[in-house]
Amino acid sequence: MWSLLGKINKRLIIAIPVMLVAGFGFGVATEATFLKGLILPFTFLMVYPMMVTLKIRQVLEGGDMKAQLLTQVINFAVIPFVAFAGGQYFFNDSPYMALGLLLAALVPTSGMTISWTGFAGGNLAAAVKMTVVGLVLGSLGTPFYVKALMGASVEVSLGKVFQQIILIVFLPMAAGYATQRLLVKRYGREDFQQRLAPRFPGLSTLGVLGIVFIAMALKAPAIAAHPEQLVRILVPLALLYSFNFLLSTAVGRLTLPRGDAIALVYGTVMRNLSIALAVAINAFGPAGSDAALVIALAYVIQVQSAAWYVRFTPRLFGPAEAGAQTT
Repeated sequence: MWSLLGKINKRLIIAIPVMLVAGFGFGVATEATFLKGLILPFTFLMVYPMMVTLKIRQVLEGGDMKAQLLTQVINFAVIPFVAFAGGQYFFNDSPYMALGLLLAALVPTSGMTISWTGFAGGNLAAAVKMTVVGLVLGSLGTPFYVKALMGASVEVSLGKVFQQIILIVFLPMAAGYATQRLLVKRYGREDFQQRLAPRFPGLSTLGVLGIVFIAMALKAPAIAAHPEQLVRILVPLALLYSFNFLLSTAVGRLTLPRGDAIALVYGTVMRNLSIALAVAINAFGPAGSDAALVIALAYVIQVQSAAWYVRFTPRLFGPAEAGAQTT
């Protein structure tokens, strides 16, 4: 089973579109509202495993402060406002789709930030710190960004959004860290890192695929009636990711050494769509399904673009340095 999950995790470029198509077919063929009961279990399956492998202690290590500061400036002072402007332009008559675009831009970094940084020969230690810091700041800031930017267009309950953030992020983070400490104590750090830790991303991927399937199944009747919606959503998503890649690449090349620059790119472009999706579905009721559809389609753009960017990395930043850390 672990081998199969590992293969699926490495082929998200294929797996996510397959689940989108499967969810669409299921939603068209059946009444899919009963799937709402599976949202919470899949949310937990999606978030908890990635918390078990999170290296929280590495945040305290120094050496790349400039990269960390630039990353968070891009993540919280630039990209959310670009996403908000894009949502107002492309979804001026669909506020919850605009909300989905904003949510996709509000929680930066995921486990894939670390993976893709490694594939591209970047600074893994910097990527780990960006992941933890971005996750915490994004989770704390999301309710306030949503209220300030979208409060006039959608019904936003700060208390409800915070409640979901606690359930979706901080409770699994605490449980994941406790699990990590327990496993390290029982099996040793080396056995945990080499044998046990690689199994958890596959479990998280199952949760992601389940949520993507549910989100598409719930919206399938509306999409079938208006198929042009898919193009309408994919265009602003593609523009947002293109802008993010261009900005982060330029900032990285101009200000940072190669390894830190690559970490900055993946620390800003890779969004934690799992958490964004869970917030959209759990915190905004039935109307949140519009936001969830935007975020589900963002997976397609994010995974595809991240894979292609690895191929262009040597041209943009030069060949990997001898001894560079890779996954």
